[in-house]
Amino acid sequence: MRVLYIATSFPEPDKGATIYTDLAEALYEAGHEITVAVSEQARNKQHTEMKKERGFDVLRIVTGNYYDVGFIEKGITTLKIPLLMRHGIKKFLGKREFDFILFESPPVTNAGLVAWAKKQFNCPAYLMLKDIFPQNAVDLEIIKQNGLFHQFFKSKEKKLLQTADYIGCMSNANLQYVIKHNSWINSSKVEIFPNTKKMTNSIKVSELPMREQFGIPKESCVFLFGGNMGRPQYIDFLCKVIDGCKNEQDMFFLFIGRGTDRHKLEQTIKEKDINNALVIENLPRTEYEQITKECDVGLIVLDPRFSIPNYPSRILSYLEYAKPVLAATDKVTDLKELIEEADCGEWVWSGDVNALINKAKEMSMSKRLNLMGTNGRKYLEDNFNVNRSVQILESHFKK
Repeated sequence: MRVLYIATSFPEPDKGATIYTDLAEALYEAGHEITVAVSEQARNKQHTEMKKERGFDVLRIVTGNYYDVGFIEKGITTLKIPLLMRHGIKKFLGKREFDFILFESPPVTNAGLVAWAKKQFNCPAYLMLKDIFPQNAVDLEIIKQNGLFHQFFKSKEKKLLQTADYIGCMSNANLQYVIKHNSWINSSKVEIFPNTKKMTNSIKVSELPMREQFGIPKESCVFLFGGNMGRPQYIDFLCKVIDGCKNEQDMFFLFIGRGTDRHKLEQTIKEKDINNALVIENLPRTEYEQITKECDVGLIVLDPRFSIPNYPSRILSYLEYAKPVLAATDKVTDLKELIEEADCGEWVWSGDVNALINKAKEMSMSKRLNLMGTNGRKYLEDNFNVNRSVQILESHFKK
């Protein structure tokens, strides 16, 4: 297959990997020809350029800053991306041939770009639906229900779903939500396309450099929260959790990543004089993996107001390194069912901070952590190997 992947984020090899780079690499390793066109933040690169990365062509088109910026700048960049991406693709890839276009959402504003690319290259498109916007913004009261912004983005969302020839949803709850709330859609083009990843066999740890480096007691049960720290992750809730556990000497909370609300954790740790919690900037993949190996429990938190079934991809890293999961989420996500089916951790409703505090204390003393971690790793191997994603795409487009 000849694949054009229009991406929003695609880190360079030395800056880490994501579920998207894993999928692109797996397609390439399966013998397919893949070309990535990705919007690049202006802070990272001055000029658009194309070069070989991970064995295939990656076209980095400078569009503006999208991450770690305010909503206004993020909104402006979101609107600029389709126009600048179209210009870059036409200039660098206009004479190539492709069998299908792979793209993701968010953002929902790329529908026009993908519709143009479908016509330009005369091929179908596959949408990897990773977020349901603008409803998630309504749930978090970022935009007003039926307001001007909501109506604008709803029209963009509809065009996005109409443009895609196939729509891949992260879970069954996602799939059912999309069909239920878009009655006009042809349900036959909607399917489950789970978050998947390449898996390492190196999950054992023999040394504890992370604990020594950051002064974490070797006997402490370390709870890791890795990834974005924004509004959806309900950082205010996590601030209450670490405050409620600050006197627990056998517990330690480690936060690694970036996001608009990251400063709230740093401020809480400082103001509440919390000694068993630490916030760290983004790390290279190898360092983050080492820390994941050394931690004991992986944390997932989502705002309880969500009416859409989120399915955070960060759970994959926890399962990969055989770490039990402690999740506090809304009641509509089917993440709870995954945890129960796999017996890989614990779940509580994120509207009850005391429930998470008590469950964290309980897990810190549990003798089942290793068993739950092993269960999670087995579940990952059976259900979320990146080769499954390749097979799904091949079933539609292989020639």
